[in-house]
Amino acid sequence: MDGRGNSNNNVHDHPPNAKFEFTPTWIIAVVSSIIVIISFSLERGLHHLGQKLQKKQMDELNHALLKLKEELMILGFISLLFNVFQGAIGRFCMPKDFAYHMLPCKRSTVPVVNHFSSSNFVDHNYNIHRHLLSTTQANFQHCSRKGKVPLLSLEALHQLHIFIFVLAVVHVIFCATTMLLASAKIRLWKRWEESIDKRQPTQSEDDDEFNKRAVGFWRRAAVIAWMMAFRKQFYGSITKSDYKYLRRGFIKKHCPGELNFDFYDHIKKTYQHDFKKVVGISWYLWAFVVLFLLLNLEGWHTYFWLSFLPLIMLLLVGAKLEYIITRMAQELNLKIEDKEAQQQQRQQQERDERHFDRQQHRRNINRHGSHHHVDPSDEYFWFHSPSCVLHLIHFILFQNSFEIAFFFWIWTTYGFKSCIMEKPAYIITRLILGGIVQVLCSYSTLPLYSLVTQMGSEYKKPSDHEEHGKAEERIS
Repeated sequence: MDGRGNSNNNVHDHPPNAKFEFTPTWIIAVVSSIIVIISFSLERGLHHLGQKLQKKQMDELNHALLKLKEELMILGFISLLFNVFQGAIGRFCMPKDFAYHMLPCKRSTVPVVNHFSSSNFVDHNYNIHRHLLSTTQANFQHCSRKGKVPLLSLEALHQLHIFIFVLAVVHVIFCATTMLLASAKIRLWKRWEESIDKRQPTQSEDDDEFNKRAVGFWRRAAVIAWMMAFRKQFYGSITKSDYKYLRRGFIKKHCPGELNFDFYDHIKKTYQHDFKKVVGISWYLWAFVVLFLLLNLEGWHTYFWLSFLPLIMLLLVGAKLEYIITRMAQELNLKIEDKEAQQQQRQQQERDERHFDRQQHRRNINRHGSHHHVDPSDEYFWFHSPSCVLHLIHFILFQNSFEIAFFFWIWTTYGFKSCIMEKPAYIITRLILGGIVQVLCSYSTLPLYSLVTQMGSEYKKPSDHEEHGKAEERIS
């Protein structure tokens, strides 16, 4: 009787669900069904949402959704690799001395050897599952017998897994939000396109505003022109006069004779094409993530200083785009002055020079000389490549997303008082800079980019978004 009683007690005292072979089949079936149902529901929901957006011709949102699907697929592969190799990584050992170098926190704050033990996680109230603790303990004992420590604890690998997922999702959401806000401002140009008299491509009175960028000898100095361009990106970055002159130059360069060319529609389509590139995370951006994680050393304040990088780069890109418009205005002004000088020579014998109205004559040339237009060229851009600007904007948006994602990941995982968080002043500064980058990029830089990059030497082809959408529909 005692043997039977002891046997029953041993069975009931055994930890439930310890292994797959001791887990009730109904639990396995229920959990599997729930996961499969949720996964298919999300997939079908995204599919129907994409169809609805396509019917309503909300191309920007549809492209964001397609890119989100791609990012989720990449995250699926990353998650699979983490799960497959977590056992091998946890059992890989290294000398203890290696664990004392390049720490994100002081050694007195988080003891290095105890970092790999399960008691450390309990003392710091880490929300880790029981199997993570037991596996980490086993890996630590496996390496300690060799006088070494695990290369990476299972808890650290788990948190790194979560961070990569958070980073990808935050980047897609932030980029989609930024690009959609910029698209809303670009739509305001539609009324400019409709107001242009395409039958008579002559200049109107308000076109003199474009020439103001080049008026004055002091504006021709490169330093002054850069300063004016830097200031202009904060207000009135694009005017109707700028739009009309750049539109005329584009048509003369790439579509001569097509007076009814819809420049606004062309900008919108090429912008959507670039949108798909910006939202994704390229391989070199993942390389930057690895570099940033490597430089997260105690006392360096790496993430604080890196938070200034997106803002500085964004201001430089915005100033450069404004400076390109200024340069085109200056060169157009020189062409007008040359034309004016030639006419002065022809009329020198017919009119008295003392009564010659120079400014009125220039306005007459402007109004009747519709052949004056800006000349698009790759020479205006860095490295003679308009696409270079897109890569810079891509990096700026990703770096800003990285800063915000890292903050929320540390906050939700380790708390606001974590040593990685640093001082509150650093945190507030980083969040403010991130907000400024989002607003400035949406309000000024991206609309500027969509217009100015049309001024390259090559015709910027619009995206094949309709064919791409049909292909996605067939695949689904």
